[in-house]
Amino acid sequence: MHEVDSIQAWEAALSATRKLSPATFDRWFSGIQLESLTDGVVCLRARDAFHRDWVRDHYLPSVVEHLRASTQLSIQLTWTLGPIERPLAQVDDEAPTSRSRVRASAVPPVSPPPEPARRPSVPPPSAPEAPEGLNQKYTFANFVVGPSNQLAHAAAIAAAGGGGRRYSPLFLCGGTGLGKTHLMQAIAHEVRAAGPDARIVYVSAERFTNEFISAIQNKRMDAFRERYRAQCDILLVDDVQFLAGREQTQEEFFHTFNALHERDRPIVVTSDKYPQALERMEERLVSRFSWGLVADIQVPELETRVAIVRKKAEAEGLEIAPDVAVFLAQAVSSNVRELEGTLVRLAVKASLLGRPVDLAFAEAELSQVQGARRMTSLDDIQRAVCHHFHVRSTDLASRDRHRTVALARHVAMYLAKQRLGVSFPELGRAFGKDHTTVMSAVRKVGELRRTDQQVRAHLDAIERRLANDR
Repeated sequence: MHEVDSIQAWEAALSATRKLSPATFDRWFSGIQLESLTDGVVCLRARDAFHRDWVRDHYLPSVVEHLRASTQLSIQLTWTLGPIERPLAQVDDEAPTSRSRVRASAVPPVSPPPEPARRPSVPPPSAPEAPEGLNQKYTFANFVVGPSNQLAHAAAIAAAGGGGRRYSPLFLCGGTGLGKTHLMQAIAHEVRAAGPDARIVYVSAERFTNEFISAIQNKRMDAFRERYRAQCDILLVDDVQFLAGREQTQEEFFHTFNALHERDRPIVVTSDKYPQALERMEERLVSRFSWGLVADIQVPELETRVAIVRKKAEAEGLEIAPDVAVFLAQAVSSNVRELEGTLVRLAVKASLLGRPVDLAFAEAELSQVQGARRMTSLDDIQRAVCHHFHVRSTDLASRDRHRTVALARHVAMYLAKQRLGVSFPELGRAFGKDHTTVMSAVRKVGELRRTDQQVRAHLDAIERRLANDR
C-alpha cells in the first residue's frame, strides 16, 4: 500500500475514534504526533510517557482496529518521546470531501517543501514545572472504581475538567489509605495533560503551614500570596485537618480560599474527617468546605478490593492466581495502601525465592508477617458490633425487632458479607435467618452507608475497632 493510501487510512481511523468523545480525544492527542506510517508500521511521538501510556491504553486499540480493517495489514506501533510540532488532535469532521480527514499539519507531507531559511527567534516561555510530590502512578487510569468511591471519582474527574458539573470546593474525605491522595494527584495529572501551561499548586496542609511561617520570618508574604492567589489556576491541599488549632494559618488559608473562589479557580482539599467533624477548625472555614461537594471514600467492598489487587498486579507485571487475589482482599480489608503493599512484598519475596505467588505461599507469608495479628472472623465482627451498639450476642440471632437490635443485626450481616466474602446462605445459618433476609439487610445497609451519615459513622467506628483489634 502506498504511503498516501496508508495515511488516508490512518486519518479515517483517527476520525472514527474521535467521534466517540471529541473533547477528550483532542485533549490527549494534542500530545501525540505521527512520525511515519509505512507497510503497517506506525511510528508515533509522544510529548511524555504520561500521554503515551494514556493514548496507548485508551485510544489506540480502537485506532488500530479501524486501521487493520481498512488496510488488511498487521499493524505495529513504535514510540519515541520528545517535543511535539504537529499534534494529532487537529481533526476536521466537516471537511468538504466525503471522508473525515486530519489537517495537513497532523501528518508529514509526502514531498516536503524546501526548508525555509532559519531566522533567529525568541524561545517560547517554558511551561510551569510539574508540582513536587506527584506520583506518576496516581492517575485516573490506575484508580479502581467501586460503590465505595464512585461519587468521589466522578467528582474528581469533573474537577479536572473531564466533563460533568464541577464543584468548588471539592472536599474528599475518608480514612487513611483509601485513595484520597490518589484522586487528588490524578486531578493534577489530568489538568497538566490538558493544559501544560496550567499553574497547579499541590501541597499538603503541613507544607502550606511551613511556607506561611517561612514567609512571615523572611518578610516574603507578598510572594507567598502571589503564589497561592494570583499565580494559581487550581489549588490542591492534602490532609487539611492538619490546619486544626493553627489560628494564624487558618486565617491566611481563609483569605486564600476566598481569593481563589472569587476568581472561579477550582479548589480541592482532602481530609480524614467530614468538615463538621474537624476539631479546632474555624467555623467559617468549615462552612466554606461545605459550599461545594463533600464526597466521601469508604472502605472498599470485597469485589473492589479484589479488583485493586488485580490492577496492582497488572501494573507491576505480576502474575497471581484468582484465589490469591481473593485471599489478599479478605486478609487486608480496611486500607488500600496496605493491600497494595502486601501484594508487592509477597511478589518481591517470591521472586527472591524463585517460586510463584500461590495461595499456600500467600497464607504462610501473611501468617508470619502479621504475627499476633489474626484474620478477622465472624465472631470478631459480632463482638465489635455488640460492643458498639450495647447489645448482647444472642440478640443478633434473636427475633427481637427493637430498632437498635435490628440495626445492629443488619450492620453485622453487612460487615460479615463485605469483609469475609461468605455466601448469603452461610450468613443466614450464622444469624439464624433465611438467606433472603440477609440479602435484604446487606442491600439496605449498603444503601444507608451512601445516604445516611449516622449509619456511616456507626460503620466507620466499628471498622476502626476491628482494625485496631487485629
